[in-house]
Amino acid sequence: MIDSKLIILAIYFSILLGIGFFASKRITNISDYYVGGKKLGYWIAALSARSTGESGWLLIGVTGMGALIGVSAFWIVVGEVLGVFISWQFMAKKFKRLTDEYNSITIPDFLVSHFRSSTNTIRIIAAAALSIIVVIYVSAQIDVTGKTFESFLGFNYYTGIILGFGIVVLYIFSGGFLAVAWSDFFQGSLMFVGLLLLPLIAYFSLSSDASLISGLYALDPALLNIWGPGGFSLLNFVTVVGLVSIGIGFMGSPQVYVRFMAIKSENEIEKGKWVAIIYTLLSDTGAVMIGILGRYILTKTGQDPEAVLGIAGENVLAMLLNEVMPMFIIGVYIAAVLSAIMSTVDSLLVVASSAVSRDFYQQIVRPDIDEDSLMGLSKKVTLILAFLALVVALLVSILSPDRTVFWFIIFGWSGIAATFCPVIILSLFWDGYTENGAIASMITGFLCVPIFKFIIPAIDGIGIYFDKLDVMLPSVLLAVIAGVATSKTIK
Repeated sequence: MIDSKLIILAIYFSILLGIGFFASKRITNISDYYVGGKKLGYWIAALSARSTGESGWLLIGVTGMGALIGVSAFWIVVGEVLGVFISWQFMAKKFKRLTDEYNSITIPDFLVSHFRSSTNTIRIIAAAALSIIVVIYVSAQIDVTGKTFESFLGFNYYTGIILGFGIVVLYIFSGGFLAVAWSDFFQGSLMFVGLLLLPLIAYFSLSSDASLISGLYALDPALLNIWGPGGFSLLNFVTVVGLVSIGIGFMGSPQVYVRFMAIKSENEIEKGKWVAIIYTLLSDTGAVMIGILGRYILTKTGQDPEAVLGIAGENVLAMLLNEVMPMFIIGVYIAAVLSAIMSTVDSLLVVASSAVSRDFYQQIVRPDIDEDSLMGLSKKVTLILAFLALVVALLVSILSPDRTVFWFIIFGWSGIAATFCPVIILSLFWDGYTENGAIASMITGFLCVPIFKFIIPAIDGIGIYFDKLDVMLPSVLLAVIAGVATSKTIK
């Protein structure tokens, strides 16, 4: 008898491939391929932006954090909601207005037009940074794919990453950004329902005499302390700031901001804002609650939670599903996890391929290339970047067997954010920002991420604080400072 989970996954993958096929029939020019012809409605744009921004990190990483640290994981929710709100409320309309005025269809397009650049320097740096960081970020998502197939279905890790990788490449290859946006709407909806449904069912599955609060306190009082183990302290405060600062990435990351280029009008942005905010609040809260309920239901007092729930609690979602859900529903949740992963991978690959093929090759190497040839090149570049990401994922799996989904993905997320968020923010809100300042911001942000990840934490005395703070906030702040200082000193 065929496993019901595999049947559901087959249906899920068939839907994605069908979306790719139908999207390909709507592609008539390069604008359609890169930004959907700038015709997206607010529902599609908002859900596409949110599912792209969340990734497998939400369903595997954040659920695990909820299981390990309890209510203090809600600081992640605070940061994400703030980041999404600021982005849609204060930045999206202005960015849309400017990119329409410049007729931009990529982030480097926007930067070149905004600074009236007479050289290719900023285009080359932006395209190169995007390509490198996207390969790292996509490799993290591919890694999650392998872990998903392994924990949910018992597949070999390497079989899982090859299978997931093949599917996402196929539908991107056929339909470009339009396929990405439509599939993100479908995948984002699936992810949303899954994140809301599981904690509700898990909670109501508890016996009537069970007390979640007292049960969690018995397991570990720190699970109920918003500041973490030991309550308020400088180290815990720094940790909280690090968790909240994750939301900075929504304020300029290219894979998210290309949705603002693609949406039909500023009016649609106003409506999409509420969809994006509510989606973020409910889905992120659902993820944390899955982790907390999983810790309560699946572990006992005195047990090491990682011994039961896996490294960083990453198996809590799969284990809770097996505990409270019927078998055929588990297949839907596997699809939801894969949705979170693939909705991010597809967006990243389209953004990066556009940077290489349009912003580098067309604009610098061969300006006379026709649109059909450019789309063909974009597809080839997508494949190359995807294969590079696959290689990186395989290498990381071998060299770092103890890696965690949460921090692996955050590293890639921070790399994109630190490189591009300061540039987007300063470009929109400071008239004194110059091209040299933007270049300084991008280079500083790009270099700071590995420095704050691998070098600064090793310093005696202060290293522990930067380890807890992580890389996002200091990298972004230094990139802003570098951009401002350079703009004021080098004209």
